[in-house]
Amino acid sequence: MELTREQEQDYRSRVRGCLLGGAVGDALGAPVEFMTLSAIRSEHGDQGIQEYVADRGQNRHGLVTDDTQMTLFTMEGMIRAGLRRDRGIGFNPVGPLHQSYLTWYETQTRRGSSGDWPGWLQGESWLYAQRAPGNTCLDALAASVAPNGEWQRYGAPAENHSKGCGGVMRSAPLGLLPPTWNDVDSAVFSWAAEAAGLTHGHPTGKLSSGALALLVHRLVVGADLTAALDTVMAELARHDHHEETASALRRARDAAATRPATPETVERLGGGWVAEEALAIAVYCALARPRPEEFLDALSLAVTHSGDCDSTGAVCGNILGALHGETALPPQLTFEVEGRGTMLQLADDFVWEFTAHHLLHGEYGPWTRWSERYRG
Repeated sequence: MELTREQEQDYRSRVRGCLLGGAVGDALGAPVEFMTLSAIRSEHGDQGIQEYVADRGQNRHGLVTDDTQMTLFTMEGMIRAGLRRDRGIGFNPVGPLHQSYLTWYETQTRRGSSGDWPGWLQGESWLYAQRAPGNTCLDALAASVAPNGEWQRYGAPAENHSKGCGGVMRSAPLGLLPPTWNDVDSAVFSWAAEAAGLTHGHPTGKLSSGALALLVHRLVVGADLTAALDTVMAELARHDHHEETASALRRARDAAATRPATPETVERLGGGWVAEEALAIAVYCALARPRPEEFLDALSLAVTHSGDCDSTGAVCGNILGALHGETALPPQLTFEVEGRGTMLQLADDFVWEFTAHHLLHGEYGPWTRWSERYRG
């Protein structure tokens, strides 16, 4: 089955919307992370965060954090996994994703690329900025490599018990496979859970990541938000240790149905520091402000609280971007989000790999410039 021209345009819009929406939410929430709700209101008014706050050190607006950085490396890893599929290896993104996350690790620990890792993202100088990278991710990735730079634990799960939100906040791209991949729900969930497990060992950290990826995939396929969440809940019930994630999502859905759309309601769901809370807050805000014209209102709600504002904003933006597509993005924020050009290139490359790969590279060769761009 091939996508029609109209379907392909819709798909491209959702991929772009998901990636850019997450970045906008991330940049909106980053400057107020670690602030209390009362401090946010004192500084920005009762309406909460509606526009970018300038970086206090450089007076720049729209700067993203490690949430967006790692999401971009997830996208690159997915593209390389697609290319491997046509070399007779089959599609399984976890190995290429581990390699991509190690490339991100290098951007956070070196001033420039060593050339040891593949992919063109390592050449993007803006990605070397350190924006409070998560220690759990850094430590787990450092443990994957021996001192001489060789693989030590390639593809192995992290040896920790963390359920921090560092896995879920980067997992949306695993759900961006096209509507022609309409029978891979369980696989998408499992790939995302396993990829999150590369850095976060707690079952809830992994299952929440699987839940986000599957939610995004169902939205890309064309489901509405309620139907997509029903699919997620059914998939969760098939997995051991699903109770924390399922309970958090039930509370988010109940809050959207019964409580006012306020920061106080958000804070009843937690602070977003752990995976299931970040997912629940993002889902609640998307349900509370579900219309395309409410995109900014949903993001504002997602970042105006005393918690991990950038991560909850990023995940909410991923969800709404996949639901509505790029034309719903608030232009007054999107035009100056850091790295927009890079994100659009990556989003388009992702679409081409999964809809027109036969025009870019052969099944077993020869190597093309595309193959070199996404070598692994």
